[in-house]
Amino acid sequence: MKVKYVRVSTVEQNTSRQEKNESEFDKVYVDRISGAISFFERPQGKKLIDRIKQGRIDEVHVLSIDRIGRNILDILTVCEFLTENSVKLYVENIGMFSMVDGKQNPIFKMIVSVLGNVSEMERNNMLERQRQGIEIAKAKGVYNGRLYGSRMSTEEFLKKYKKVATELENGESLRRAAALGGVSLGTAQRVKRALKEQTL
Repeated sequence: MKVKYVRVSTVEQNTSRQEKNESEFDKVYVDRISGAISFFERPQGKKLIDRIKQGRIDEVHVLSIDRIGRNILDILTVCEFLTENSVKLYVENIGMFSMVDGKQNPIFKMIVSVLGNVSEMERNNMLERQRQGIEIAKAKGVYNGRLYGSRMSTEEFLKKYKKVATELENGESLRRAAALGGVSLGTAQRVKRALKEQTL
């Protein structure tokens, strides 16, 4: 089977750009979840892994390498798993397969390592700029106690992640609420903190 894996960070994000050639595949797996969550822990990622272990898939396509993971270790671990199971990975934006004639493609591994490192560095820089922005806002007295990494008020934040908040209020675990709400574990933790703030 030839399949495609698609990931977007939130439920609101559109997947059409990644799914534009979906007719070429036997199946398309779509995860609406943070890239910070390990591929092996994502709902659709798990299903894909199971199919691979059953020997039902021999080719996986992704739009770009950061759809697999946000840090280089996760990316390389997934690539290694696919290679060990004789599954070719094709990354569309670089136009390259992980395996050629049944053997690992060394050029692919080198390029993926570089792209993975760049992606991880960009993510870390973004988070650092975000943190600095909050510190500056606090120093100027214009920071209104909003959640870390969010430009929304607590009420707006809870409204945006209403599904996660509802699941947590119903007694679901953080991991379960995150999975049901299609968000990262970190976001679910922030929702839990926001709920506590509302009751203070």
